[in-house]
Amino acid sequence: MRSAGILLHRRREGALQVLLAHPGGPFWARRDDGGWTIPKGLVDAGESAEAAARREFLEELGAEAIGELVPLGSVRQRGGKHVEAFALEGDFDVAALRSNTFETEWPPRSGRMQTYPEIDRAAWMDLATARIKLLEAQRPLLDRLEAALG
Repeated sequence: MRSAGILLHRRREGALQVLLAHPGGPFWARRDDGGWTIPKGLVDAGESAEAAARREFLEELGAEAIGELVPLGSVRQRGGKHVEAFALEGDFDVAALRSNTFETEWPPRSGRMQTYPEIDRAAWMDLATARIKLLEAQRPLLDRLEAALG
């Protein structure tokens, strides 16, 4: 399984900040440290990783990813999914978050389908905070971003 995503970054008062997203839905509701992610999603058949990353950014945050994407390579998550990541310098107003939704049966085996946002919130974080909040498998992307920026 292959996904692609964007690690948006900016500088504020000389400090590097990254935009992370918190997955929506009941499974992630109480998970904070180690539960955040870069905005990402599956690469469709015949789609480039860059195109998928831009599409997923729009679907999950409600904003276009405009600018040059810098490849950060891929990481393998615990479930076996490979995430190809790109860095992008830019800004995003977290109050403007408009995520697409998904349906799931909740509670399990209840027969009740409920709708949740794919991303329930987004936040700008300094790198020290991001290293705590980000999924463990995605943490190397922060080091790669720092190296890419010099």
